[in-house]
Amino acid sequence: MSSNAEKFTELISGDFPEGALPDHQVYEHPLVKRYATKEMSFVWSPAMKFTTWRKLWISLATAEQELGIEITDEQLAQMRDKLYDIDFDFAAKKEREFRHDVMGHVHAFGEVAPQAMPIIHLGATSCYVGDNTDIIQIKEALLLIKRKLVQTIDILKQFAVKHKDLPTLGFTHYQPAQLTTVGKRCTLWMQDLLLDLYKVDQEIKDLPMRGVKGTTGTQASFLELFDGDHEKVKALNKRVTELLGFEKVIPVSGQTYTRKIDYNVLSVLSGIAQSAYKMCGDIRLLSNLKEVEEPFSKTQIGSSAMAYKRNPMRSERVCSLARYVMGLPNAAANTHANQWFERTLDDSAIRRIYLPEGFLAVDVILNLLSNIGDGLHVWPAVIKARVMSELPFMSTEVILMECVKKGGDRQELHEAIRVHSMDAGAVVKGEGKPNDLMERIAKDPMFKAVHDDLDRLIDPVLFVGRAPEQVDEFITEEVNPVIEANKALLNVESVDDVNV
Repeated sequence: MSSNAEKFTELISGDFPEGALPDHQVYEHPLVKRYATKEMSFVWSPAMKFTTWRKLWISLATAEQELGIEITDEQLAQMRDKLYDIDFDFAAKKEREFRHDVMGHVHAFGEVAPQAMPIIHLGATSCYVGDNTDIIQIKEALLLIKRKLVQTIDILKQFAVKHKDLPTLGFTHYQPAQLTTVGKRCTLWMQDLLLDLYKVDQEIKDLPMRGVKGTTGTQASFLELFDGDHEKVKALNKRVTELLGFEKVIPVSGQTYTRKIDYNVLSVLSGIAQSAYKMCGDIRLLSNLKEVEEPFSKTQIGSSAMAYKRNPMRSERVCSLARYVMGLPNAAANTHANQWFERTLDDSAIRRIYLPEGFLAVDVILNLLSNIGDGLHVWPAVIKARVMSELPFMSTEVILMECVKKGGDRQELHEAIRVHSMDAGAVVKGEGKPNDLMERIAKDPMFKAVHDDLDRLIDPVLFVGRAPEQVDEFITEEVNPVIEANKALLNVESVDDVNV
């Protein structure tokens, strides 16, 4: 082996040098580092999570004081003053000591609010802060998803209206079918997203707090705290829920809220992912046909080898992320199904993954959809050329009927069209030449009655049915009311742009 070869082998097979690239030796989650927005990342951040824990402890202590438990104003004031004073290193140290994350943060809160330490977490179990915080984060994330859904629908609305009259070849089985319009096809994407928006709205409306339930959901610790007064326990549950901005509380629970809620939420996110995949799958196919293309920046490189390429990379990214999100409800279903009796802890680790990741991914997807929809480039000449390559076959029935109206024999005309169509098809498929069916009909004396009218009879506009009117009706009756009801959301800008 040569000296150079030996050095190369030693280089690639050797251990990673100690101290090399010290800032890049820890795995970075691409959803956070590469794709997600700061606003959705914040919803699932430690800052949001642990300040919400403290808000829950403050709300609990406030409600307990209102209902007669001996808690001083000074204790509550100190808790409120130290809401954002979190020593994460101290909390982590205590968590290692206790092997318990909640107690680590109880002590971290008590360290900066010593007067309140005796009453922090009074009567509660870990799921009081854990589960209620999850619900609060889910609601905040759903509100963000709702805003971005509305913005995406509004962007696509403008595209649909602009291109509602542009005839394009329809496809069934990805084979040429009757014509539609570019705008009408866009309404199919919009309709899916509208259905998703309805589900998001319903989920926000129905989402309940876990509330104040105790270790197995019986509220036994709070009944003890209030000396057996059931009404005060019920009032505590209601008041804490109100203080945290919720109207609903789950009626019954074990130690946790039912994990069916997580499944429902992830199913809604999966629905959005399905809609996005469908839309971007269509755009990828249209890009191949060179009819419609996603935005492509001036300096963008489509391929490191093939410099001419314009790959639909945004749409491909949407499909990639959507495929991941669509698989998450299955994990949530298994988690819910495997919760034995009042609770098992095998729900904990996986929920730390699929709840934030589902929302982070859909947040990215919706930002990409808005970006794609806002910059879609339509090539009318290419679209018309493809239409005209197929339209002659579709127009034969109209031509036949016009000839019959002017005295022609339907059966003879039908046979002549059949023969001409077969011959024209053979030219297209066998010789790779353009469809010459219209030229054949124009030369056939049997069709003399329509020779002067052929251009009008094969005008693509005559073959789109009610597509333009359907766009107008859909926008007026379905889309505009939703946009009007949520118009305040259209004026809210993201704090940063996703990497598109």
